[in-house]
Amino acid sequence: MVLPTHDRFDFSPISKRPDYSWPGGKRLAMYVALNVETFGYGMEVGPVIGNAMPMPDHRNWSWREYGNRVGVWRLLDFFDQIKLPACHLVNSYLYDTHPDVPAAIRARGDEFVGHGRTNSEKPGARPEDEERVLIAESLAAIKRHEGKAPKGWMTPLMMPSKVTLDLLQEEGVRYVLDWPADDQPFWMRTRSGPLLSVPYPLECNDFVPILQLHHDPVQFADILVRQFEEMVESSDRWPQVFPISLHTMIFGQPHRLRALRTAFDRIMNHPKFDRVWLTRPGEIAAFCESLPKGTVPGS
Repeated sequence: MVLPTHDRFDFSPISKRPDYSWPGGKRLAMYVALNVETFGYGMEVGPVIGNAMPMPDHRNWSWREYGNRVGVWRLLDFFDQIKLPACHLVNSYLYDTHPDVPAAIRARGDEFVGHGRTNSEKPGARPEDEERVLIAESLAAIKRHEGKAPKGWMTPLMMPSKVTLDLLQEEGVRYVLDWPADDQPFWMRTRSGPLLSVPYPLECNDFVPILQLHHDPVQFADILVRQFEEMVESSDRWPQVFPISLHTMIFGQPHRLRALRTAFDRIMNHPKFDRVWLTRPGEIAAFCESLPKGTVPGS
């Protein structure tokens, strides 16, 4: 039996790759991604807190809406307080439903990452022609409002189709966050040329520990600190990316934000924090594009 493969990239053990450092001689690139999403009322696709209710499930829709009415503002204030750059995985319908939110992201000078139109739909479950239109529409909306198209993409629900990478590369996207297979960026093959995969977290992503594993926020905060401590130590051997993913309706809740403050205080005051490049994924991608051929896996 021959195991089926995606044929997008080859196996490459991190221990056998060329060494390099991030800008300024840093060894650990750290970024925070905030998922900023909008949901259709009465549509079945969307995260739930506790259990789902019969449609229109106003309880869970209201919890998601809290993220845009309150949670995102708490988190943006927190980011300002600790002078944290961020990227934002943005549903393009936000410009219609919650225009104040992208305006606030724009005012911070943060990075917009394409994230579909709404997390109430699954673009990766659509026929190729429909998915192409959805991707193009989402990217065009961001370009129309921000003056430039986003460099990066994360498929809603992290559920790409077999051709999503091809469609993204053909639309001019430079990197994706859909493939959490590594602690370093690597190049992926598409039918029209290479596309960079930038590390994105599953376990340092509040969605999984909080909603699926039912960890409390203090446990999640401790996960972030332990992840950082181990990675900053091992970055002596090889450069790595330490990503953190948050959702407005999850860590925008006051009791969880309090735990997050503690985690970032411990991380940013760690004695080895001077090894850290505090950045955004678009800057990571641009740096990788500048490295000599053969440095980044797949190049």
